[in-house]
This record gives sequence, structure tokens and C-alpha cells, in this order.
Amino acid sequence: MKQLVILSGKGGTGKTTVAAALAHLACQDSSIVLVDADVDAANLELVLSPQVREENAFFSSKVAVTDPELCTACGTCEEVCRFDAVIAPDERSDSDPYSIDPVACEGCAVCHYQCPAEAIRMEEPQDGLWFRSDTPFGPLVHAQLFAGQENSGKLVSEVRAQARKMASAGEHDYIIIDGPPGIGCAVIAAATGVNLVLVVIEPTVSGVHDLERLLGVTEHFNIPALVCINKSDINLERTLEISDYCASLNIDVVGVIPFDTVVTEAMVHGKPVTAHEDGPVTQELQRVWERVQASLGTS
Repeated sequence: MKQLVILSGKGGTGKTTVAAALAHLACQDSSIVLVDADVDAANLELVLSPQVREENAFFSSKVAVTDPELCTACGTCEEVCRFDAVIAPDERSDSDPYSIDPVACEGCAVCHYQCPAEAIRMEEPQDGLWFRSDTPFGPLVHAQLFAGQENSGKLVSEVRAQARKMASAGEHDYIIIDGPPGIGCAVIAAATGVNLVLVVIEPTVSGVHDLERLLGVTEHFNIPALVCINKSDINLERTLEISDYCASLNIDVVGVIPFDTVVTEAMVHGKPVTAHEDGPVTQELQRVWERVQASLGTS
């Protein structure tokens, strides 16, 4: 079982378009498990039409909660809190209990342990959901992190762990991961331990900068990387610059995908572009998958 993650420096570069297309191409001669690791803004399901088979709650953090009946308003919690999460009583009434701002609370539990009246408990709120679904191309593990919640990296790790269990039990050939954008904790959680990273970028000034940052991450974690340039003909000068930069690092550019409105048309129909029309974009994506598959076979 080989694991491929598709990454980009920012949203909107075509990462999910490429991930959906590779899933469609891979399933024709292989057994795959799909992962949408962009838990803050999952959208792989928009082109895979999944049928949810299992829904699970995700818990990863704790927050302090005061018991107003036990609170003596001594102020110890406010003194020890380093995150200004404790809300003091109204100045007009010293007998009112203290309370905790759940947004500001970091869950360190110092107030819980220091409260002399044992009026503070630690609760574990639900941070999100993760799902197991069926798609026309194979099972999909995806998730939703609730608005305002943190720990996206932990949720990414959870969906990847579930995908590995599923892949091992079903003897699948590949896990294809649509990763989150950027280079933060969620990206590291999505890329750690994979066999290959495919970076999808656009030929823009920010695209070149994003590529440098992402390749820095893959080099740090010693993960082989390939590059795919999407909408390559919108700036041929930048496309050449990216190709030269990759060549200087001995990194292969495995795809140079032209701009084509057929990609948007495919999305409107809820299909990967490779399942919608056999044109220049599909042909280039077929070459991308052939080269990715060859690299996975030797990684």
C-alpha cells in the first residue's frame, strides 16, 4: 500500500481538481482509499458525490467550566490564568461567581488544580466530525472541523489513521490524500509518513514562493516530491522559471496542465475532469498519473 498526498501553497490552485482526477484514473486498474485532509474546508466531496456510511464525533481539546454553586469568588483562578480566560464577577456584586471564556481558554487546567473550592471542572467539547463514505472510485474518509475550533492537525491524523485501517483491511493498493493548503500543522499531519508528495502550483509570483516553502517542508521530513504546474499557459515565463527551479533541485515536473474552462464545467456536473471530457487537460492528467504511479512503484 502506497500513500500519495497532493499539496498546494494556498487554496484555489487546483489541488482538489487534480486529486479527484487521479482518483478516477487510479481506480481503473487499482484499488484505492481516498482521504480529504482539508478538514477546515473539505471540498473533495463536491466532485466525488459520496454516500455517507458512518459518522463519528471528534474530540481533541478540553476547556474549564466553573460550577457557580461551588464558586466562592476567591479570585484564585483569575490570578493563575495566563490566557486572560477568566471572567471576573460584576464589580457591583462581589458574591457573583467567576466564569471561563471558552474561546480564550487553552485547556491547561491550572485553574482546575488551583481552585481551593474545587469549583472548576474540565470538559471535552465536540470539535468536529469525521465520516466514512462510499464514492464511485473507492471509499472516502473525510471530516469537518467545527467553526472556531483548533487542532486541525489532530483531526487530519485521525482521518489518515482511519484510512490506513481501511486500506489494510481491504488490501488496497493506494491511499490518495487531498491535503490542506499551506505549510502548517495540518499539512505536516497530512504528509508525515507518506511515500510521495505531489505539489500543485500556479505560475504566479506567489506560486513560486509557495513552492519554495512546500519543498522546504518535504526536504525537512525527507519525503520525495514531484511538481505539477496547473494553468501553465497563463504565464509561460513563470512556468519556465518553476521548471528551471525544480531542475536545479533535481525535482521532476510531472505535469504542465493548460487552462481550460472544461474543468469548471466538470465541477458543475459533479465529476472529475477526466471523467467529463477527453481533452488536453485530461490527457495531461493521464500523463501525471502515469509518472506518479511510476514514482510510487520505486519509492
